[in-house]
Amino acid sequence: MKIKNLIAATYAPMHQDGSLNPSIIGEYSKFLIRNKISGVFMNGSTGDFTSLTSNERKEITTAWSEHKSADLYLIDHVGDSSLKVAKDLATHAADKVDAIAVLAPFYFRLNTVEKLLHYCKEIAGCAPNLPFYYYHIPVLSGANLNMLDFLKMASKEIPNLAGIKFTNNNLIDYLHCKNFEGGKYNILFGFDEIFLSSLPLGADGWVGSTYNHMAPLYYSIKTLFEEGKMTEAAALQTKAIRFVEILDGYGGFNGVAKGYMKTFGLDFGPSRFPHATVSDDVYSEIKAELENIGLLTLLSK
Repeated sequence: MKIKNLIAATYAPMHQDGSLNPSIIGEYSKFLIRNKISGVFMNGSTGDFTSLTSNERKEITTAWSEHKSADLYLIDHVGDSSLKVAKDLATHAADKVDAIAVLAPFYFRLNTVEKLLHYCKEIAGCAPNLPFYYYHIPVLSGANLNMLDFLKMASKEIPNLAGIKFTNNNLIDYLHCKNFEGGKYNILFGFDEIFLSSLPLGADGWVGSTYNHMAPLYYSIKTLFEEGKMTEAAALQTKAIRFVEILDGYGGFNGVAKGYMKTFGLDFGPSRFPHATVSDDVYSEIKAELENIGLLTLLSK
């Protein structure tokens, strides 16, 4: 399995009372396809998975599966601090999505590659016919382990290993993983703010939350890089970084960015605690700031 281009880390849509609103996922899917998104990464950090119950996560998985499309790969994050829960989620997803992924347990944190391998192998075995991805995000999981070492071991132990969602700024480790066994594995880059830095290293697949909002901008960065227009590409990357910084300054990026999707006609409702849900007046201020840096026009195209 080789997924290329942009993959959106998707939000968990909710009604105003905080209950899930899966009815909007069909519209969400069409919006992403129109913006040339290749796949979705559901039930991840962007999707508030730590604030959802297991049944809610299953409900999201089922809703996306009901809108399956040849134009949109479905990757379901099933990781959990409980191995038993993660295996149950993987079993539920086995006949519904195109791939599963897990991040490491994030309370009692893993401190060896051997422990990580055991965890991943147990879960991957619950959906043996699906490609399996490890979700490497050490800043949140605390599993700050070398991914090349993991690949060397996991490639021998996990038959359905497809690759890694690599959300870390260790570009040396990323490059080694990308080149491992002649580029056999799908190493998806997951750090939106340094998207441009991944291009010289041969990145060709990316997972991120801001691809919900700015997919055309990132494709422009890629095109400018390929044309050798590095100054222009860097200028667009700077605007993408400022988008994150501006929204983050109004109460935290995750919640504020979820609400910003209303700008594109998708009302995903409130965010789960501890993420912020802000008022329309705040979004008016945000739009003014984005206009000041010349980004609002780009986002509205």
